[in-house]
Amino acid sequence: MLAEFGQFTLILGFFIAIFQMGVGLLPLWSVENSSYALRKTITRAATLQALIMLFSFVTLTVLFASSDFSLKIVVEHSHSQKPLFYKIAATWGNHEGSILLFSLIISVLGACLGLFGRRLDNKFISITLAIQAMLAVALIGFVIFTSNPFERLFIVPLEGNNLNPLLQDWALAIHPPLLYLGYVGLSVPFSFAIAALLCSKVDEEWAKWVRPWTLFAWACLTGGIALGSFWAYYELGWGGFWFWDPVENASLMPWLAATALLHSAIVMEKRGALASWTILLAIIAFGLSLLGTFLVRSGILTSVHAFAVDPERGIVILAILAYFMGGALTIFAFKSGSIKQKGVFAPISREGALLLNNLLISVMLVTVFVGTLYPLFLDAIGGSKISVGAPFFNQTFIPLSIPLLMILPVGIMLPWKKGDLENALRRLVMVFLLCFIVTLFWYYITGHDNIFAWAGIMLGTWLVFGAIWEILYSARFGQIDWHLALKRLFTLRRAKFAVMFAHMGVGVMVLGLAAMGAWRIETTKDMNIGDKIEIAGFELEFKQVRNQRGSNYSEIVGDFELTLEGEVLDIISTSKRRYLERSSPTTEVGLYNHYLGQIYIAFGQLAENNNVQLRAYYNPLVLFIWFGPFLMMLGGLLSLSDRRGRKFKPKNEAQSV
Repeated sequence: MLAEFGQFTLILGFFIAIFQMGVGLLPLWSVENSSYALRKTITRAATLQALIMLFSFVTLTVLFASSDFSLKIVVEHSHSQKPLFYKIAATWGNHEGSILLFSLIISVLGACLGLFGRRLDNKFISITLAIQAMLAVALIGFVIFTSNPFERLFIVPLEGNNLNPLLQDWALAIHPPLLYLGYVGLSVPFSFAIAALLCSKVDEEWAKWVRPWTLFAWACLTGGIALGSFWAYYELGWGGFWFWDPVENASLMPWLAATALLHSAIVMEKRGALASWTILLAIIAFGLSLLGTFLVRSGILTSVHAFAVDPERGIVILAILAYFMGGALTIFAFKSGSIKQKGVFAPISREGALLLNNLLISVMLVTVFVGTLYPLFLDAIGGSKISVGAPFFNQTFIPLSIPLLMILPVGIMLPWKKGDLENALRRLVMVFLLCFIVTLFWYYITGHDNIFAWAGIMLGTWLVFGAIWEILYSARFGQIDWHLALKRLFTLRRAKFAVMFAHMGVGVMVLGLAAMGAWRIETTKDMNIGDKIEIAGFELEFKQVRNQRGSNYSEIVGDFELTLEGEVLDIISTSKRRYLERSSPTTEVGLYNHYLGQIYIAFGQLAENNNVQLRAYYNPLVLFIWFGPFLMMLGGLLSLSDRRGRKFKPKNEAQSV
């Protein structure tokens, strides 16, 4: 009965979304329909749709938590002995449940848009909510007609097949919802963009509304990608954190587009410039989110990240992508020529730096797009099978990112409209000298002689100290008495500190990537109990093998004693784990943090006489790789909390389309 209730609410949500879409588009046909009463009706429909979809998703979650094996999806992705947390996580750890979560998020965002968009024009908010409803109709319809999560089984099995072992991990349980919030969060800027074109309302106020929604999506994407990277590092047992997997790239592409959109919206908000480009980025960012959904669920990729292998459902997603992107780009093509361009600025200015930022990010985005899709396209037309991997991306993506990162501290020192590059560089001389001294000191301490690594360390510290100096300069340290500057520091807007955290996060991540890329140490050895292995001055001794059982798995654990200069630091354990109903083993790595580095061990299958092949790594500054995105995400959320930046001033005239 509970499953039928979930199915009923899902269908009801579909029809409410159709109603919301139809009523929301009425203002396009007559001015009389642009009334407050109509807007109120649409807002209530959006709220009701969100509540109904919440009921449907909660119902599915309860069915997973109670191990109701009369449901096909529960049988395929759950087990009665699985911990409750992973039973709940299994709700979205599959194709059908994750698409239902997509639909829920897009409905909730529509309700929030109606709630927080009270200051928006009646016609504009009505059409925006109609576009959101149109997206909801497509996604909910996709769930109902091709991916029904409430499908019953005629013969009910006693036990389920269990969730994919690789997904039974806390990081990957949190990773998908965060990523979906980012993907679907970009639907709001998309809806804003289409509504702005249809209502002839592309102005600075529009950019003010787009920026916080983009910030929300960008912050969620940042956190989701970082969690996925961290999971790959310690769960897959390969010792790496990013493999340029096509599905990894599918999440990176909308993140790059959202980053460009965020910076472009700032220029439009402050100066009214880059209006057409900002609209286009809002369309492209969500289009790339739909593309990522297609790649993961179409069956054209073989990946640990892939959700489905059904080409028929992939064709439906491709049709949804083609419909929305084709329609959006057609509207843009007809309307963009009449968007008035404002805010003339000199090449050397804050706007110029942000424009260069956008150009470089766009080229990086095209590089990832081509490298990801070209092999798939070649295979689809019957060409030879090729593989585009890390060497291609490292040789194209990294050289483009270096100038982008170098100009970040310079750009934020330039004033709006027209700046003086020499003056901006003069302000950063002390920052450069400090970075140089820190790099030399680090070289003296470590003795490493890799020139590329030191260039990376220099670049990372340049970003970190540059971000700190910008906030100190805004408080006028060095220009007025220090106690007055300190007082000013505590009165600065939170958005200022948000920029500092975001740029610092990039610098911290660069430090980790540079150290890992150049100074990582790896060693492999076949070991028996009592054997020892040395790595980076540490010594690992194979102490014992033991069997262990968990709630829904069994594992063989190897214990290794870690010593440094004769002092025992810890016992590190690594294991091979087998889950119930799933025959393929997973590797549980052993980790030990030592100052700014980390010892990482993983072993293969246990052979006769307890012989095992051990892979050991010393990863310097590896935790910086994820601490950096955490700071970036913190910066995004801190900026969202600053309401002073979202106060709207009445304008004498709106920019017309």
